[in-house]
Amino acid sequence: MKIGVLGGGQLGRMLGMAALPLAIEPVFWEPEASACAQLIGEHLCAPYEDAKALALFAQDVEVCTYEFENVPSPVLTALAAKLPVYPPLAALEVSQDRLTEKKLFAKLGIRTAPYASVDSEQDLRDAVSQLGLPAILKTRRLGYDGKGQFVIRSEADIAAAWGTLGSAALILEGFVKFSREVSIIAVRGQDGATAFYPLSENIHRDGILFTSHARSDDAMQAYAEKFASALLAELNYVGVLCLELFEVNGELVANEFAPRVHNSGHWTIEGSETSQFENHLRAVMGLPLGETACVGFPAMINLVGRLPPLESLLTIPQVHVHFYGKAEKPFRKVGHVTVRADSEVQREQRIVEVLKLISDKNIQETQS
Repeated sequence: MKIGVLGGGQLGRMLGMAALPLAIEPVFWEPEASACAQLIGEHLCAPYEDAKALALFAQDVEVCTYEFENVPSPVLTALAAKLPVYPPLAALEVSQDRLTEKKLFAKLGIRTAPYASVDSEQDLRDAVSQLGLPAILKTRRLGYDGKGQFVIRSEADIAAAWGTLGSAALILEGFVKFSREVSIIAVRGQDGATAFYPLSENIHRDGILFTSHARSDDAMQAYAEKFASALLAELNYVGVLCLELFEVNGELVANEFAPRVHNSGHWTIEGSETSQFENHLRAVMGLPLGETACVGFPAMINLVGRLPPLESLLTIPQVHVHFYGKAEKPFRKVGHVTVRADSEVQREQRIVEVLKLISDKNIQETQS
């Protein structure tokens, strides 16, 4: 069996690594010659707009999926006319536009932060009056890891915010006073079967995910599963989906969803009975879904900017290292570490050991 993957970054790489034991051959369509997934499977290095590449790709694989949500939708539309594409195009299109996404959440009864569409500087001033400050101005499309955003803390920031982002379609979101950030990884098969991973409790730094702790007995689990189930059903979804949430006064408020495997689920590789990557493959290939229970007490730490010494990491028990083979660069995710333990206390002790090896330079702009 061959599966086509649009994108060849670390998510594609980990999908490929999960595919090989199942005798599934990954084929990555990735324009970048240095794609870190190319060591795992066949690499079609061509622009997404290349019609000949599209034809070759469609002939070479049985099913198509994608590792990032900013893939051009016309490419997926063309592929979907030739072979099965999962997750479905409708899910991708919703996730690509923050305003459309918010409207879908409202339709499904999923609470969000207050928001307003912004198409002009006057719209922005009106939205600030409506939502109050502070607020965050975001591009409706193409924003990720804190990019395409501007925090407006006073009316004096409005002109600068518009000057920075005003060339794009925008949305203003009110700040949410949350107690923590969580996410749920969900998976739905072609037969409609669903499974959910334990909630991940997430900490971000500089707009980039830093750590994720799996919470097997979280009080918000059923609440999050209800929201994720509604999304999966509404979108007739197939594959893995991540729903990012804020906890606010004992309730959950949706931030966004990603129609793909997700950074906050990387702990599932060593920390779950079946990783999110394997379950995504099982779903899109029409195979039975795997168990999602935790193995021990897992957590994930992103390595951003620079890599700590491998030898030092490997001295810590039950630490699993993933270096992505990417050049070190400020604010770039270049690897992650999964920590596993036999208790929460032991997990926190091991996380502290890992963090000692990660200097602040890993999450701050440095000379590359």
